[in-house]
Amino acid sequence: MEKTAEAGDFISEAIRGDLASGRCSYVRTRFPPEPNGWLHIGHCKALSIDFGRAKEFGGTTNLRMDDTNPAKEDVSFVRAIERDVRWLGYEWDNEFFASDYYEFLYGLAVKIIKKGAAYVDDLSDEEMREYRGTAVSDKNNITLTPPGRDSPCRTRGVVENLDLFARMRAGEFPDGGKTLRAKIDMAHPNLVMRDPVMYRIKRETHYRTGDAWCVYPMYDFAHPLSDAKEGITHSLCSLEFEIHRPLYDWFIKEAEVFPSRQIEFARLNLSHTVLSKRCLALMVNEKRVSGWDDPRLPTIAGLRRRGYTPEAIRDFMSRIGVAKTDSMVDVALLECCLREDLNKRSLRVMAVQKPLKLIIENWDEGVGEELDAVNNPEDPSAGVRKVRFGRALWIEADDFAENPPPKYFRLFVGNSVRLRYGYIVTCTGFDKDGEGRVSAVRCTYDPATRGGNAPDNRKVKGTVHWVNAATAAPIEIRIYEYLFAVERPMETAPGGSFLDNLNPDSLRVVANAYAEPCLATAAVGVNYQFERLGYFVRDGEDGADGRPVFNKTIGLRDTWAKIVKKGV
Repeated sequence: MEKTAEAGDFISEAIRGDLASGRCSYVRTRFPPEPNGWLHIGHCKALSIDFGRAKEFGGTTNLRMDDTNPAKEDVSFVRAIERDVRWLGYEWDNEFFASDYYEFLYGLAVKIIKKGAAYVDDLSDEEMREYRGTAVSDKNNITLTPPGRDSPCRTRGVVENLDLFARMRAGEFPDGGKTLRAKIDMAHPNLVMRDPVMYRIKRETHYRTGDAWCVYPMYDFAHPLSDAKEGITHSLCSLEFEIHRPLYDWFIKEAEVFPSRQIEFARLNLSHTVLSKRCLALMVNEKRVSGWDDPRLPTIAGLRRRGYTPEAIRDFMSRIGVAKTDSMVDVALLECCLREDLNKRSLRVMAVQKPLKLIIENWDEGVGEELDAVNNPEDPSAGVRKVRFGRALWIEADDFAENPPPKYFRLFVGNSVRLRYGYIVTCTGFDKDGEGRVSAVRCTYDPATRGGNAPDNRKVKGTVHWVNAATAAPIEIRIYEYLFAVERPMETAPGGSFLDNLNPDSLRVVANAYAEPCLATAAVGVNYQFERLGYFVRDGEDGADGRPVFNKTIGLRDTWAKIVKKGV
């Protein structure tokens, strides 16, 4: 059974306390993505917490597109976000857009100006950074924040600020010519509180509001006041926003609106990948990957195309729990959750990646036989299927050795193996082509061993999978490895880039594989276990000559179990 919340975690305890004290009488959370890219697995943690805590306390969750930066946002990203949230199994109660609140937010900015708590500034971005000051370390390596300097515009009166702000909205000033800033404290030890910008001038066509606005609210201003407008009781966000919480509370207090409460949790950090939307966008735009849904990316669309299931992802989120400090989670744990889920649901089929012909010399030409094959040993209700056996089969090239190494139990001259669901065969010889490569393996079968059982109880250690050469479906297999060759891709040498850590061997295409004929018509997105090879999923693309493409989701070996055992 999936958990929606970890009993006793600090967020649940805080919500429970707020309900008990009367601070709130209901629970409403929100998931507020910016529509400037596709969701990734890091967002799944936020989704799990936002929707999970609301469900735990009988509350509701809003989906809000935080679309206050017109330069990078697009309706296609909105649709992708909606699709991915639904695919993960979450249903929002209401969908809102921060862009629908522009007039409301503008009115609150005017209100704050009238209180003398905001002013229009003429400083450029560079000058503001200089006036704000920076954190420095003393000789004992203690971080200090020397006071900043007031802008010359800080003493402007309310009437002048109201007039200038209205003219900013009317488009009288150039982009970057003026900003609206909160008047807080230029000596505050938290640099975020040193008169942060509330509005900037930006002539960009917005995907929803068009050119109706040329002033746009900053995230730190729009976020708490959008929460307040929706009556969000608990604004749950990742730990990097902890330093912004005093500003969140300041805007709510000065605007005199609903007192939403911000609570922070540690974001997800996953080994062998990057969870920065900026970095993901860079790889997409530079064509380091095929698109936002490239199966090597940690985007929800990429994971779905790779063969991940919503259940496996939600199980992973429940296992890692909720914490207040950042840590790195080994991707092997995610893979463990996936493997456990796929093992229960995936139909078993046989496919051959590196085909080598196996000829059964004592089987008559043109004669076929139907054998029973188990669809899923974990699910008896899945039943059995028929697989056709015959004289010529495809086997894996690695399942034959001309000169076998020690403890090699597969095919070599004189050795016997079981053919999965079929018969015991004994290798009698092999053929080579003009270049000296093995082109076919020859064997004989024992008719008394149908189903792989030997009446004489002889010991046969090897089992080999196969497909019928006459009926096999040609398929293309794409084998994916980690996109990054190192555990922590963002850790680079001075002057380096995370792109330097890309794995050049993260994709290998097997263009001439064969599989059971049922895979010729497999539906997109259906998961299979290719016996002895791993878990695969039907991709939406077709390969060469219209061959169906199957993406390798994950191997059969459980890396996480080995890690846990080693740590015991």
